[in-house]
Amino acid sequence: MNKEWSLDILYRSFEDGEYKKDKEKLEKLIGEMAQFSSRLSEGMGLKSPELKSREEAALVQAVEYLEQLQLLGSKLAGYVYSRQAVNTSDSAAVNEINHFEKMMSRSTKPTAVIKKFIAGIQDIGQYYDKYPKLKGYAYLFSEMKKEADYLLSDDVEEVIAKLNISAASAWSSMQSYLTSTLEVEYRDSIITLSEVRNKAHDGDAKIRQEAYIAEVKALEKIKDAVSYSLNNIKTQVTTICELRGYESPLEMTLIDSKMKRETLDALLEAIREALPAFHRYLKAKARLLGHEHGLPWFDLFAPLGESSRRFTVEEAKDYLIGHFRGFTQDLADMVEEAFDHAWIDFYPRKGKVGGAFCENMPFVKQSLILTNFEGSLSDVVTLAHELGHAYHGLNIQEHQPLNVDYSMPVAETASTFNEALIMEAIIGEARGKERMALIESQLQDLTQIICDIYSRYLFETQVFEKGKTGFLFADELKEMMLQAQKEAYGDGLDQDYLHPYMWVVKGHYYSESHNFYNFPYAFGGLFARGLYEKYKEEGAEFVPKYKALLNATTVMSVEDAARQAEIDIEDPQFWRNSLKSVEKMIDEFIGLAK
Repeated sequence: MNKEWSLDILYRSFEDGEYKKDKEKLEKLIGEMAQFSSRLSEGMGLKSPELKSREEAALVQAVEYLEQLQLLGSKLAGYVYSRQAVNTSDSAAVNEINHFEKMMSRSTKPTAVIKKFIAGIQDIGQYYDKYPKLKGYAYLFSEMKKEADYLLSDDVEEVIAKLNISAASAWSSMQSYLTSTLEVEYRDSIITLSEVRNKAHDGDAKIRQEAYIAEVKALEKIKDAVSYSLNNIKTQVTTICELRGYESPLEMTLIDSKMKRETLDALLEAIREALPAFHRYLKAKARLLGHEHGLPWFDLFAPLGESSRRFTVEEAKDYLIGHFRGFTQDLADMVEEAFDHAWIDFYPRKGKVGGAFCENMPFVKQSLILTNFEGSLSDVVTLAHELGHAYHGLNIQEHQPLNVDYSMPVAETASTFNEALIMEAIIGEARGKERMALIESQLQDLTQIICDIYSRYLFETQVFEKGKTGFLFADELKEMMLQAQKEAYGDGLDQDYLHPYMWVVKGHYYSESHNFYNFPYAFGGLFARGLYEKYKEEGAEFVPKYKALLNATTVMSVEDAARQAEIDIEDPQFWRNSLKSVEKMIDEFIGLAK
């Protein structure tokens, strides 16, 4: 079994003849698209009868160009970014990434023009009988029409894109720079912000508290500068939303997410109802750690022990396959193939990026998975999570090239489902203190996607609302953050030890293209848990519905995809049922804690 992934299914090296040939093809393709889009722009501007008579041929050609760009771009991107991920000091990879990104930037304008042309075709369905491929893109075309309603003229769009480099993008870079270079004074030494924040997971209570105090004190030094980043990014977003005709940044986010407001409202209603249960968990953990007035922020991630079980890669493979086979054979088979055919890069090493990710490559019917496996039970769960992403990829790989992207809310469905399946097995095998520690670890994660995400949603909503009437200085943002945390965490946290500067450290707030980058986490976590509860009720009958749901995520709205598994996510009851399984865990944890 290889312990490092193989990229040979893409290219063998940067000197590979196929790699060089595909780069040349992409360069030529983008040039052809630019010429084609120029002709389309002239024709659309003049409403030329001649263009109308050639609409059919132009549509077929337009789709062909978009497909080629998707396939070539995805293949080249998969290779260059994967090369760099396992060796960040690979100068050749860095140079190739730079060249690739410059090439792709030249495709932005022609792609926008082509999509606008497609969206402008009045009765596109007239071509479906003649061209089955076009019929397969019916949902995509309908989404293009929706997007076109909010597009400005080509010239204005180009100006916005260019100005953004020195506007929101620059403010975002400033927040990133300030937080990444901030020096934190901790125990007579200077460490980074990420280092001091990581100490929140330390087993020593004194270290956790001192790190929290040092972090808050350090963030005081940059709060004013970062407040300017937040204000100017959100002001730009609000201005562009008004220009495009969106009711609000939230409406824009929901449209991008292919999700209805009714679904979000149902989710939030169920979350608000469940908050007291999370408060009970936090108070129980506080008592275990010797706190009388709720859990102080610095002990949110305090470990209550961990499993001593260790796994080799081979043992992890057998464990996962054994449990996945009980769910569905094709998932077990895919996991076996991933281990045996070098889909996975397992171990940490110098130059390799941290964390874990999965890159779906439906164009070669495979995925690439990066982990930093060291043999812990947590590492096995991480593998299960990333293999869930790969299984999602397996279920969409037969789609046409432009039907392989799913929206943010459903992106974590299969991965979190896998996690739930494996964690239930692991907890079921544990006893006593180990069982309590495993349950608490799950509750830590769930508290983040419920309480913390809800506080972030409340805060960002207030930022957009109050930002309409004036500048929000750092002290006002601080109070808004504290109020959001009090509403979300309630008496579960010690009110004297909250985190007033979470808005400074969370990069999710500082992107003009991803607003409300919070509720999708709650959606994804609870959606997958709800699906898992449905599987436990229905057994084998649920599996085909689950596969149909995954398959639909790229060609349907979030609501319609859920209906493939006979689920109505606009009804709060689905989310309540999902949260009931969490409440059972909380009750068991409290019982074990006593």
